[in-house]
Parts: sequence; structure tokens; C-alpha cells
Amino acid sequence: MRTSVRFASLVLPVLLACGIGSTQTRVNTKETPQQFADFGDFKLQSGAVIRDFRLGYRMAGKLNSTKSNAILWAPYLGARSEDLLEYAGPGNIADTSKYFVILVDAIGNGVSTSPSNSKTQPRMQFPRFTIRDMVESEHRLLTEVLHIPHLHAAMGFSMGGMQTYEWVTAYPDFMDLGVPMNGSPQSTSYDKLLWTAEMDALELDPNWKDGNGTGPMTRGFALYNEIASMNLTSPARRVAQTSPKDFDAFLAETRKSSTGDARVVCDAIRQRQAIEALDIPGEYGETLEQTARRTRTKLFVVLTLQDHIVNPGPARTFANAIGAPVLTLDSACGHLSLDCVSIGPIVAKFLSDPSSARSMTLRDDAK
Repeated sequence: MRTSVRFASLVLPVLLACGIGSTQTRVNTKETPQQFADFGDFKLQSGAVIRDFRLGYRMAGKLNSTKSNAILWAPYLGARSEDLLEYAGPGNIADTSKYFVILVDAIGNGVSTSPSNSKTQPRMQFPRFTIRDMVESEHRLLTEVLHIPHLHAAMGFSMGGMQTYEWVTAYPDFMDLGVPMNGSPQSTSYDKLLWTAEMDALELDPNWKDGNGTGPMTRGFALYNEIASMNLTSPARRVAQTSPKDFDAFLAETRKSSTGDARVVCDAIRQRQAIEALDIPGEYGETLEQTARRTRTKLFVVLTLQDHIVNPGPARTFANAIGAPVLTLDSACGHLSLDCVSIGPIVAKFLSDPSSARSMTLRDDAK
């Protein structure tokens, strides 16, 4: 599996093309240059304000004359819009010969305004934000900057799937289709325990210094990497991949797989806090089933039974409440099952023919 040297992409490394992506042509950075939308002071759901806020994004494909072929691809935890280019291109899952694809840099990813790059609210002075705040910034991008009044689809995996659930409940008529993949409308206590453990590990480093440290956080990252590695896949996957005699070498490599200082860790913590706080039913004072029935978007829900990062229970409850088809992945790869089970063609088919979606279970024999 390819991983980025940048800390932000460590937790969910760029997924391999055999799973969610495609062997077809992908767009490149020259075709889709980094762009920014400037919003000035951006008010959050809490009432706090991000000063001098700008949202990063990229665009691929061509918007048709009726503005009916736009797809928003929301990013996973720590991802940059550049990372999402893997999934857009002619014949790819986000087929740019058919669709106008908008790839977003979420708040706090180090490209859009973030704790690591804010001049007026640096590091932990940066206000806490939520997954809903990410969606509100994306909605403003579409309506105020790109002048797109309606989406063909909103989609994404992991944190991108969480944003998709927020989209289809907050703006139920704004898109025709929604494809949340290994995401959730609500963080469970198990999810919260994981995010809290990761943040605690980083903050225990002596160079954290309440977010003001400048030295490398080697000890914090070592422990953080152990926690992340233990949860990204399943016990069966780790046992199959690493023999007892190879464990010491595996552990040494895991501990040094990423490094950084407090500045970039502030980004990581604020995005994790947004995920830990995710509770879409709580936004409306409703049950999960009641909240699901707010949406009028046709959903195709992808979840993984052995997901140790995002518990699949709330996603299944949401889908069952509205009779949405569910693509269930039974893979030892866990949260990274999209590496091991090829779903790209199935999702691409749904985007072009929603009637094709049906509930099914796909398994793999990844070792």
C-alpha cells in the first residue's frame, strides 16, 4: 500500500486503484490546478468564527449546459484534493467524460484554512469545527462560487462518507444520488475511543507543549502509529501479514512510518475532534431512523463488517430506515477493505444507472 510522507494522509493512506478506483486514466495536477474560494470570516455552527477562511478545491471534467452532471467528492481524514485525483478521469469511477467533478480540501487539512496555516488563529487557537461545518463550506463553494444549484451526486469514503450523510440530511433536495463509503452518520462509543486514544498518544509527546512545540514528536507518533495500525485492518489481516518472527521489524517500521511537529498535529487533532463529535441525529434532536427519513436522495451505502475505524452499525440503521441498498464488504482488510474488494465498477454503474443498485455482500480472500 502506498502511503504519503505527509502526516495528514497517514491514517487513511491513499487507496489502491484496484478497489475504489480504476485502472482507467486518472486526471493529473496540471489538468486540475489547485484553486481557492475566499469567504472572509466563516461562522461555524457553534457560533465561533474562522478568520480569513478560504477553501481549497480542484475541478475535473466539463459542466454541461443544464448544470446537471456535477459530482462532489468529499475528502477522507487528512486528505488533500490532490489525493482524490486517483478516482477521477475518463472511464474512472468519477468519469470525467460524463461528469464535472469537484474535489474538496476540507477545513483543517493543511491546504484550506487550518491550524497549521492560519496567521490569525494559529495552532490550537483555531476554533473547533464539525463535519457539518465542512459541508456548509462546500455548499457555499457550490452555490456562491461555482454557481451550481444542484448535484448529480455527493460521495466520499471514511470522513468523506460522513460528509455525505450530512449533505443528504441538511440539503435533502440538493443532489440526486449519495454514495457514502465506509462512513457513518454518528460516531459510536467505540469510534470515539479510537479517536481519543490517537489524540491522547500525540498529546503525550514532550514536544507537544499544548500545540506550541517545534521539535519532532517522535514518541507521540510512535504510539499513535501503533494504535492506527492496529485498527486500520483486522486482527486476521495482521496475523496473516506479519509472522511472530517478523513482528519486531514490523513494529520498528510502524513506529517510524510518519513524523511531524505540533503544528501539523494541530490539524490532525481538530479534524479528529470533528469526527469524534459527529452526531447527525443529535443535530435535530431525533432518532437515527427519523433523521434518515429527512433525505430524499437516492443512496447507495457501502460499509464493511470488520471496520475497526468506523463502526458500520449506524450506516446500516440509516440505510434500513429508508430502504436504501447496501453494499456490504466482508473483508479482513477492515476499514481499508476498498483496497481489497473491487467496488469501483459497481459504484460507477450506480452513478450512471441508479436503478442498478441492489443490496449485496462482497467478500475477498486477501491474506
